[in-house]
Amino acid sequence: MNPGFTGSPLDRADRVRNDAEAYGALLADWRARILGLDGLDPLVASEGGLLWHSIAELTGSEELILLGLSDGKPHFVPLVEADGGMFRSPAIWRALTMLPAEDAAIYGTARSLIEWHNGHRFCGKCGHLTEMFRAGWGRKCGNCGKEHFPRTDPVVIMLAEYEGKALVGRQTRFPPGNYSALAGFLEPGESIEEAVRREIHEEAGVTCGAVRYVTSQPWPFGGAQLMIACVADAQDDAITLDTDELEDAMWVTKDEARAALANEEGRRFNAPPPFAIAHSLLKHWVSA
Repeated sequence: MNPGFTGSPLDRADRVRNDAEAYGALLADWRARILGLDGLDPLVASEGGLLWHSIAELTGSEELILLGLSDGKPHFVPLVEADGGMFRSPAIWRALTMLPAEDAAIYGTARSLIEWHNGHRFCGKCGHLTEMFRAGWGRKCGNCGKEHFPRTDPVVIMLAEYEGKALVGRQTRFPPGNYSALAGFLEPGESIEEAVRREIHEEAGVTCGAVRYVTSQPWPFGGAQLMIACVADAQDDAITLDTDELEDAMWVTKDEARAALANEEGRRFNAPPPFAIAHSLLKHWVSA
């Protein structure tokens, strides 16, 4: 099973983003589909997938972002003014449990782009208003001409491993009983391996050595992030908790992790949801 928010079936069609004639033809295509949203949350069709509208239903005043093509049919999302921040509504968690993986990947791309546009209305060089260009995959300043493009923030997410056990932790905002892998942003001038070791030591006081890359996942909430999943070899199992970062941390066995992933009665903790890369990371660890 691939990590959540991956596997979009859409051709991103970079070739038409700077071609005004080709892009205009896509906007005029009667087959074009528009992603249905409720604010930043996806609307879910009765059959469980994303809800798509006809382009004929638009007023004509919407700014549209080209998500890509499927069998030559263009798929867009309207640029809505909404601040997602780090908050996720209960509705989004329900929707993500219903959406097929391919649809979740499409939605993740759409949300990441919308949040980026809303956070870059003004030029970082001169402060003037920017305008959308490149089919929604960039913004350009009308004053100084500087071009701005969507960026992805790298985040390490990891399990420390020691004598057959893995380190998991929880934050105060987690639902009761929920634990996950530790995570943190990479800092300038830092490698992935260095960030993994630093974050584990900062949050749990555990010193690690070798770091192994496992997989990655785009994460669309709170800005576009790339979650880089790793496993690190711990040198001991003594935990010194940073209570500003974590409410609790504990070492779990593979049997305990399997029980959590299977949602078994009497499990020691609740695992992250299947669309989160921490779920994929735990599954990889228990099967290694």
